[in-house]
Amino acid sequence: MTIKDSEIQSIKARFGIIGHSPLLTNAVRVAMQVAPTDMSVLITGESGSGKESFSKIIHHLSPRKHGQFIAINCGSIPEGTIDSELFGHEKGSFTGAHEARKGYFEVTNGGTIFLDEIGEMPLGTQARLLRVLENGEFIKVGSSKVQKTDVRVVAATNVNLMKNVEEGKFREDLYYRLSTVPIYVPPLRERGEDIELLFRKFATDFAEKYKVKPVSLTEGAKDLLLKYRFPGNIRQLKNLVEQISVLSPDVKEIDQYQLQKYLPKDSLLPALYKNDMSDAISERDILYKVLFEMRKDVTDLKKIVLQNANNPGQAAQLVKDHADLFEGIHEEVNSHEEPVRVINASNAPIEDEEVQDISHVAEDDSLSIEKKEKELIVKALRKNNNKRKYAAQDLGISERTLYRKIKQYELEE
Repeated sequence: MTIKDSEIQSIKARFGIIGHSPLLTNAVRVAMQVAPTDMSVLITGESGSGKESFSKIIHHLSPRKHGQFIAINCGSIPEGTIDSELFGHEKGSFTGAHEARKGYFEVTNGGTIFLDEIGEMPLGTQARLLRVLENGEFIKVGSSKVQKTDVRVVAATNVNLMKNVEEGKFREDLYYRLSTVPIYVPPLRERGEDIELLFRKFATDFAEKYKVKPVSLTEGAKDLLLKYRFPGNIRQLKNLVEQISVLSPDVKEIDQYQLQKYLPKDSLLPALYKNDMSDAISERDILYKVLFEMRKDVTDLKKIVLQNANNPGQAAQLVKDHADLFEGIHEEVNSHEEPVRVINASNAPIEDEEVQDISHVAEDDSLSIEKKEKELIVKALRKNNNKRKYAAQDLGISERTLYRKIKQYELEE
């Protein structure tokens, strides 16, 4: 089935999909090609990247377009009730089941069910779903009667399902049954100039909603926007534009310095260094990153000094070298014209005067590197709702390293 570019643009406009990224265009093309069939589809992509829009394309371009379309977030339904929600239950089948209830698979007969966050589905429910996909049969909770349904399933996930399969968290047979046709929705940071197009669209929408002037960006602000990684994807960008529209109603054009104020203040230093948001920021961040990585070296140095306690001259020289090292970093940090700020656990900025004591880190526990590292890890975990994968990404370290640090600092609940 050959699809013309004009047809793709028409579908984008119809479903509110903005952008010209090749990855995005390819995802739309695949959705259009698979829509007329009854094949199962697995949509993959990060949270907030717009996966539900593709499920709607598949439904509305299919022969089932006159049937029901139901979107279900598997992660938001408690494990004890998800079977009842999907397949229904009989009266008295469990405490609180005062009457019989139809499930989504019965209600949506002839239509499409979109199962978002399919990776969160319990293993028992996965077995029930597999039976529906294979022969269209299901059994209500508390019943022994087999019922039939004709429902197309479109699933989506923001996790690596194959990894879940390897860890025994997801059924391998269900994975291959769902992913007959995979569709990859790219994250915002992989869509290039689409970010600017979306910014303009949201700015126009919010200007109309709040009766203010549409905000625009200077070239410097555009560069900063394109370099930011947007872990929350389109949802985060939309929230950002709404904040600017409401809090800066009289500012028609935002520059990079104003825009930076609206970007998350709790962005961790290693993540900023990794993203290279600007030359000035990256240079300072390198220095702070070095400080955190020096903790092990300082520990080793202390051991060497203790081992040479019987040789006062050599030990004294080691201590002098150690002090010179910190003093050199201190001078480099303070060589910047603008004030240097670091973020502590309470999100309060620490001014220059406090940073100047950094040459005494080895002697003063008030600015313990180990303590700061622990605070950064706690902040990253809180920011990402204790999801280690994303916390590790923010910190710029591997998930395994983060797990080791959590053990080391006894941060597990």
